[in-house]
Amino acid sequence: MFRFNESVENLMRGRRSPSPPKQAYVQSWMTLTSQLMDQPWREQGFSRKVKDELLTELRNYETQSVAKPRILLVGQIGAGKSSFFNSLNSVFRGHVVMQAITGYGETSVSKKFREYSFSDGEGGRLPYILCDTMGMERTGSEDGIKVEDIISVIKGHISDMYEFNSRAAINCQDRQYQRSPSLKDKVHCVVFVVDANKIVNFQEISLLKKFKEVKSEVNSLGIPLLVLVTKIDEACIEVQKDLTKVYRSRYLHEKVIQLGQMLNIPVSSISLVKNYATETELNLNMDILILKALQQMLRATDAYFDEMNMRRFTWF
Repeated sequence: MFRFNESVENLMRGRRSPSPPKQAYVQSWMTLTSQLMDQPWREQGFSRKVKDELLTELRNYETQSVAKPRILLVGQIGAGKSSFFNSLNSVFRGHVVMQAITGYGETSVSKKFREYSFSDGEGGRLPYILCDTMGMERTGSEDGIKVEDIISVIKGHISDMYEFNSRAAINCQDRQYQRSPSLKDKVHCVVFVVDANKIVNFQEISLLKKFKEVKSEVNSLGIPLLVLVTKIDEACIEVQKDLTKVYRSRYLHEKVIQLGQMLNIPVSSISLVKNYATETELNLNMDILILKALQQMLRATDAYFDEMNMRRFTWF
């Protein structure tokens, strides 16, 4: 895989390098005439009609398998797990709201396991749940969430408001441990949340090891695993200027391919978003990317239920 140096990283992001690039780098990138590709590497429309169609589909979502499918968000500290829930909640409500606690820095704000449901913005509740967890990295004296705890969440053994212990995973002797979870208590789609600026961090042995352990367990259970890349505007200045250029960004395209190869996940399983953080009003283009990411998660969940029902049918 091609390894970026600082000068090339800055060039691909659309930023000026702090010092003139060496001649060798200039020659290597003589063909790079723009930070934007001529054609998008993924088709996505940006219009009021597209947003309205997504809202209608997601508000009318139904599945016969469980009342409310559960989508689990796991990943880096500060990557935007809680912010993604807040962003979805904002889009459906029609104004920016910050219900889940979020923060900045290198310390995990989410110490507890949380289950979030959504208002549909029309007086009802949406038929799916997002689950939030503690960050995975080691910070100071904390080791991050244990892989065993993530697996216990996936299998339905951990309930809302359980406080994670970075030094010891939950076990069956714990009074908060659910011994006999039903299908509705389990996770039906796992989403790994990644900061676009910290994709290279996955080369850290401990973080990559945790991810691979979770991925192995998820695959063995047949549960879909997707990736959500956040903070795309901070990673590429062209996208910061115009979010509709997200799928024409050379830099983001390269990073998505790099991430897919690193985690052994197809590019089609990776969604890109910009969460609400500093904004006080909704933005059409942000809304579409956020809703599209949720649509992909629910489609993956449906495929899981279809596969599960098919297996059940063949057993009889």
